[in-house]
Amino acid sequence: MNRTALAIASVLVIMPFLWMISLAFTPENDAFRTVSLLPAQPTTDNFVTAFTDAHLGRALLNSAVVTTVAVLTNCLAAVAAGYGFALLPFRGSTPLFYALVSTAAIPVSVTLIPLFLMAKSMPLTGGNDLAGVGGTGLLDSLGGVVLPYLVLPMNIFLARQYFSTADPHLAEAARMDGAGEWRVFWSVYFPLARPLVAVIAIFSFTAVWDDFLWPLVVTTSEETQTVQLTLARFLSTGNVRYGPLMAGAVLVTLPVLAVFLVNQRNFVSGLTDGSVKG
Repeated sequence: MNRTALAIASVLVIMPFLWMISLAFTPENDAFRTVSLLPAQPTTDNFVTAFTDAHLGRALLNSAVVTTVAVLTNCLAAVAAGYGFALLPFRGSTPLFYALVSTAAIPVSVTLIPLFLMAKSMPLTGGNDLAGVGGTGLLDSLGGVVLPYLVLPMNIFLARQYFSTADPHLAEAARMDGAGEWRVFWSVYFPLARPLVAVIAIFSFTAVWDDFLWPLVVTTSEETQTVQLTLARFLSTGNVRYGPLMAGAVLVTLPVLAVFLVNQRNFVSGLTDGSVKG
């Protein structure tokens, strides 16, 4: 019975993706003439249209730049912060940690205006002076898009939970050999944290790649819009072209699948071995 229920649930989950792929390779005029997952005359014209008419190429590049920066900063800064909270405690570190993590519970809609003002008032950017006035700051720029994602609080939480179970004797042995704190972190603990880094990389990538609301607020021109905004703009043109739209959706989905597949082994290891504790 459990297997049957699991099979039914799997079919319900995967059917929309199979339908999306089918429409992506179906000629635009035949999109809804027949109900079949196998197009009678497969075509790649929809993908060409997605790049030419929807300008998906520039959007993919923008999203790639933003997500790459966010993944790198989270895998380095968030992991280092979690390591510090776990193995280098200082006075007030515990209240500071819980205050930092509690910000993850704040709804995104509440932080939009403060984030917008921060991006607009960023000093020495977008024509602003040192006081952050006189220009547009990071508005309508990729720097403004990536700003809220540079270090995500939940990633610091995951890193702290991971390193709280680490063996402290490794650090003591490294310090006895003359290693500084940065060398201890980078050469001893960071290589052991591959499952943690994989989890943070996947979570950060999906959070940034799939976000729609913040890029909608901070960008105005097509040159800085991400893939989610580009697909939404293509959908709202009035005459919905489902073939190119589904082709674009397939292209947008592929990087997420690729990131998960590349990190799958470490990701599953981090969860099943209890390396990351929530």
